[in-house]
Amino acid sequence: MKLLSLMVIVLLSVGSVNAQPKKLQKATFGMGCFWCSEALFQQLKGVNAVKSGYEGGTVARPSYEDVCTGTTGHAEVIEVTYDPAVIKYEELLEVFWKSHDPTTLNRQGADVGTQYRSVVFYHNDEQKLLAEKYKKTLNDAKAFNKPIVTEITKASPFYVAENYHQDYFNKNGSEPYCKMVILPKMEKLEKLFKDKLKH
Repeated sequence: MKLLSLMVIVLLSVGSVNAQPKKLQKATFGMGCFWCSEALFQQLKGVNAVKSGYEGGTVARPSYEDVCTGTTGHAEVIEVTYDPAVIKYEELLEVFWKSHDPTTLNRQGADVGTQYRSVVFYHNDEQKLLAEKYKKTLNDAKAFNKPIVTEITKASPFYVAENYHQDYFNKNGSEPYCKMVILPKMEKLEKLFKDKLKH
């Protein structure tokens, strides 16, 4: 309850920073396996598209195999195209921080490596300000048992992942990984953000 109340306070405090944009915008998040992230953000009202891909590395057009080595510097991320008139960036940040463990460095559950790091790639100064303020507020309030290690860094070239990674949960929901890892996250999303979901 403490974390939920705090998230509401943060949303109210950073909401005034947000202007009144009219067109679709992009947000990019890394929070472990992009199959999980994609499945969650696809459910949100105001989200028009979600693409899984790679960002933050030094190699151009990396393959999944390249990124899995942990040597390219890329993170598995999702690029979210959203309508800020329907869902604000601060709300996307709330879903981001409440849907993974932002206190584990280069790890989410059994997925270990720099490619699974917690990261916000901001696309403009407003997104940077909002993400940094949100992170500081959560850390100052000790919303988590350990400090948040989420990187907040400027967006770099985004490379769309291979076709078989796109829309993964919807196409492979009966697979063991989906049932064991993604489905519980989906159920948590339903409980915490029911009013923000499309269905």
